[in-house]
Amino acid sequence: MLAPSKLQRGIYLLFAAFLISSCLLLFRLRQSLNRTPLLKPSPLYKTRPDPLPDIADNFPLAASADSPSDLPAIPEWNAPPEPHVVEDTPLFIGFTRNWILLQQVVVSYITAGWPPSDIFVVDNSGVMNSNRDGLLTLQNPFFVNYSRLTRAFGVNILTTPTLLTFAQLQNFFTYTALEKQWKHYFWAHMDSPVVSDEEYEQEGKYKSLYIRAVDVMRETMDPEYGELAMRWYSYDRLELVRTQAIVDVGGWDTLIPYYMTDCDMHERLWMKDFKIEDATAGKIYDVASSVDDLEIFYHRTSAPRTMNVSKGSQPQHELPPAPGLPVAKPDGRSSKAYYTLLSKLDEMQRAKGSDGGGRNTWQSRQHGGQGEPFYRDSDGFEDGIRMTMDFGRDAFAAKWGRRECNIREAGLTEDDAWRVEADWERRSTAKVPEG
Repeated sequence: MLAPSKLQRGIYLLFAAFLISSCLLLFRLRQSLNRTPLLKPSPLYKTRPDPLPDIADNFPLAASADSPSDLPAIPEWNAPPEPHVVEDTPLFIGFTRNWILLQQVVVSYITAGWPPSDIFVVDNSGVMNSNRDGLLTLQNPFFVNYSRLTRAFGVNILTTPTLLTFAQLQNFFTYTALEKQWKHYFWAHMDSPVVSDEEYEQEGKYKSLYIRAVDVMRETMDPEYGELAMRWYSYDRLELVRTQAIVDVGGWDTLIPYYMTDCDMHERLWMKDFKIEDATAGKIYDVASSVDDLEIFYHRTSAPRTMNVSKGSQPQHELPPAPGLPVAKPDGRSSKAYYTLLSKLDEMQRAKGSDGGGRNTWQSRQHGGQGEPFYRDSDGFEDGIRMTMDFGRDAFAAKWGRRECNIREAGLTEDDAWRVEADWERRSTAKVPEG
């Protein structure tokens, strides 16, 4: 048989290449025809409630104030003593959201006699220096007016480097007290305004909320009192803390970020035989709203309206007030304006308790701040906080083997933490007696 010529071999190779190319082309065409087109889906957004009206400043007069002397006078019977009491009386007020409520509680403590220089607002908004530099606006939930706090009110500001949980914030209070060598400190909730009880007298002498709080602290400093941990004024709406007691139990458990972390701390203090007792200093409220004009706290005669924004030595109260804090007698002690304020605060407290959306709806009241530094979606932030709360409840249950705040009643000690089986699992697997 004759061997194919070079020409024939070339033709065969070309034909084979043609067939292979055709097969590949048909295969790719078939693949293309059978492939489902990839379409980018449109996101499905959650249903959002109708936006609430913008909030308004609840202390218009303070907008033009450069110093405390530009504000109404503190009633002379509540003016802080000068010289200062011999004890350190720092008061921490933590802030994360809602400037309107923060401003209300700061004004309430100043007008109840707490020295402004002893008040420390802790900016825990998590926006770093944005508030200090004036980069946020009033409708932003995390807005704080640094200039008003420091210049008009004369209080101090501490800024956390990032957003802290409740347990972390409590440890920050203790750390700050250690750094400043404060043996005791007070802290208060930013949604709990206070008023001195103007009907209160002891041995015929009136005492402001501040002086009464100091008296309680002095009582606990008596060696015969025992080992103090905390004194609660209306539970922990205002609280006196002995710094070393918190250190001795290892601080707050940051693995339990929010709810149940107070139970964990208090139970561990009691396990070490520290004292936690109730005390009284004045009227303390738990509200989710603000009066429209905070000037009423200075005992002006106009009745406030409510705006929903939906949380050593002898007493020296008879000494002159501190310099820079003006004094006046608007209506006298226990005036009509005083009782009007009490009535309004009572009403606001009842409204918070009956709010169908929950006690802490004030925390997510504002929805502004888009485009500003560290902007967070308000509803999303609230959802994230609630998820963290749920985690904390689970962590508490895993730590102590029970979900309720009755650790000592169950016979547990500090050495049992993280070592006991869950009591609800034991109950669910227990055999029901027959007969």
